[in-house]
Amino acid sequence: MSQSFISQNAALHPASSGTTWAGVRARVREDLETAKRRDPAARTSLEVALTYPGVHALWIYRLAHHLWNLGGLARLPARIISHFARMLTGVEIHPGAVIGRRFFIDHGMGVVVGETAEVGDDVLMFHTSTLGGRSMSKGKRHPTVGDRVMIGAGAKVLGPITIGDDAQIGANAVVVRDVPKASVVVGVPGTVRQRPSSFGELEDPALYI
Repeated sequence: MSQSFISQNAALHPASSGTTWAGVRARVREDLETAKRRDPAARTSLEVALTYPGVHALWIYRLAHHLWNLGGLARLPARIISHFARMLTGVEIHPGAVIGRRFFIDHGMGVVVGETAEVGDDVLMFHTSTLGGRSMSKGKRHPTVGDRVMIGAGAKVLGPITIGDDAQIGANAVVVRDVPKASVVVGVPGTVRQRPSSFGELEDPALYI
């Protein structure tokens, strides 16, 4: 997992990091280009900016995450903002989660990212997928997702497990154990399968059950 995602706040929040708003504008442009690259239905940056709930959820999350990291009384408005994002977009990202660059949520509705989840760069999540917990205990209880991971529609990745770089999780899979890098996981419970030689970057592994 790249160091850039761990230190994302320095690039996102000029007031706290000393960077300029030019960096924020560059990140917004990057988000729009990511959506156009990931979604063949996306036509223009304006269309993405106005109509893509996954992009809206990410932008609102960044504000809430900044407030969450301030600690103390700032955490209440952080939660209120994230609640507003859920109502507006159908996507629930806890402000305590850590998310890397070029993150894209396709369709958006029903996606959940828990408080202690950590998500690397270039991760793609589809609708109704979840990075959730298996217990109600405090502390690390949500997944750590590496770079360039794809999580299919309806997939549930649960507990303090690690999903390796370049892994792909099939639609509706339930994953409760670590996933090696560059592997595909399908089924309930999630089972690691050999990657087919013809496997495409954005193909859902569930096709190969």
